[in-house]
Amino acid sequence: MLRNVLLGLGGSLFAVGLTGVLAAHYVPGIVSMVWGAILVFGIVYERYVYKTIVDKIPAGKGWNRTAERFVDEKSGKVITVYVKAYTGERAYVAEALGKVA
Repeated sequence: MLRNVLLGLGGSLFAVGLTGVLAAHYVPGIVSMVWGAILVFGIVYERYVYKTIVDKIPAGKGWNRTAERFVDEKSGKVITVYVKAYTGERAYVAEALGKVA
């Protein structure tokens, strides 16, 4: 829900900026277009690109398996989420043949 609101806000900012540029208000128009584009790009990037799927648990201590599991839409693989409690870092690990690699 919030993602959709922010996406709409970013698109609106871009449209208002474009209107401003076409009305010869260059500086505020360009600023609005840039912020709108950044907002839209950030939402799209976070949703579709951010989660990097790895084949094995990252090296180092402190990685704990969570109960969170899902099927990745792009690859069709079952993904298990691991987290480092003290940093909050998350790792998305693909399961291989029913076992975590």
